[in-house]
Amino acid sequence: MALVEIKLTPAGESVTHATMLKWLFPEGAYVKRNSTVCELETDKVTKEEYAPADGILKIAVPPDTKVPIGTVLGYIDTSAPAPTSSSPPVAAPTATAPATAPASAPSAPVPPAPTAASTSPPLSPAASVLAATQGIDVSKVVPADKRVITKSDLLAHQEAVAATKTNGSTTATMPAPVPEAISVVSPALAKPAGGIRRQPMSALRQRIAERLLEAQHNAAILTTFNEADMSRVMELRAKYKDSFQKKHGVGLGFMSFFVKAAVSALQAFPAVNAFIDGSDIVFHDYAHIGVAVSTDKGLLVPVLRHCESLSFADIEKGIVALATKAREGKISLSDLQGGTFTITNGGIFGSMMSTPILNPPQSAILGMHAITKRAVVVDDQIVIRPMMYLALSYDHRIIDGKEAVSFLVRIKEAIENPERLLLDV
Repeated sequence: MALVEIKLTPAGESVTHATMLKWLFPEGAYVKRNSTVCELETDKVTKEEYAPADGILKIAVPPDTKVPIGTVLGYIDTSAPAPTSSSPPVAAPTATAPATAPASAPSAPVPPAPTAASTSPPLSPAASVLAATQGIDVSKVVPADKRVITKSDLLAHQEAVAATKTNGSTTATMPAPVPEAISVVSPALAKPAGGIRRQPMSALRQRIAERLLEAQHNAAILTTFNEADMSRVMELRAKYKDSFQKKHGVGLGFMSFFVKAAVSALQAFPAVNAFIDGSDIVFHDYAHIGVAVSTDKGLLVPVLRHCESLSFADIEKGIVALATKAREGKISLSDLQGGTFTITNGGIFGSMMSTPILNPPQSAILGMHAITKRAVVVDDQIVIRPMMYLALSYDHRIIDGKEAVSFLVRIKEAIENPERLLLDV
């Protein structure tokens, strides 16, 4: 039997572990070389691993397991013949892992196969430790995935038992098995009797929480506000959106105007485009602008590089490409690194006003908000105009109040007079 290892490959210098999300093929399936076989989540991105050869897949690390970089996730048995057109695509389920694993196999125990005396699915490594330390009767646990009992399954079982006891029962009762044809809600997400549910934080959500606290604790954050009349920008968009779309193959949005305005302001006030490194201030002669993107897994900030040399069309195309990668889970670590300034648009969700939090190590972030028609005074006349509140949060250790206010005024002036962006004045 010839086995080729599927290893967890590096995902960046600061990434040391990853959590197995799911295998895309079942145990014993025949997979082709370079096929995506599993997905893992790090504290920064979701990554994929690929089959290094053609052969039968043997799984060593089950879902919901956190493992270090370099761990052997599974094997490809290259001695198995490729299925013919008349053969089923998946190998017989009796295929088992080798009795003796190669020396580089992971130190974490592989879940034991169920014996004739036990009908319960095998335990994941994390679940094995929890069951042993807390004396959980795994025979009463109903797993979300019938192939393996995870730590989440055990936690959900404990909560259900505790809730039943709280309601006056001394013995926890588990629901009867549900027929295959009926969809079952995962026990990890189901509401126990007390109306409480517990769900582990994803690695990405934990990292977001850490960075938010880091920003609050390590910077002197202040926020200054202003408002911009969006009339001129909206008129330009309405006039040229069709021809812009036809020529460049992408829509003309508000974000390209704000990126251009930010570049102009960053060049006028370089401290806003700098950050503190120890006792030094690091200035940047370029504008790598992060654009916050909301995804199902949390907020990501991919970076649009060298915005000072990009056209409106280049900016719109770049934003669409990065946002698509982020929402499809295909964003890479390099896409998220190197930003010098960030723009976030809470207005797409209806936010009227907010105080955005810095994206370390950057020293400032611009917050856009919803456009609403309001009564304003123009040339001593009360008129109705589409207005947007703007917010600039900044690190007061490096940026003085005068610079922050002047920077935001520069943004306002560029948006209200977009011809300035074209003339660079």
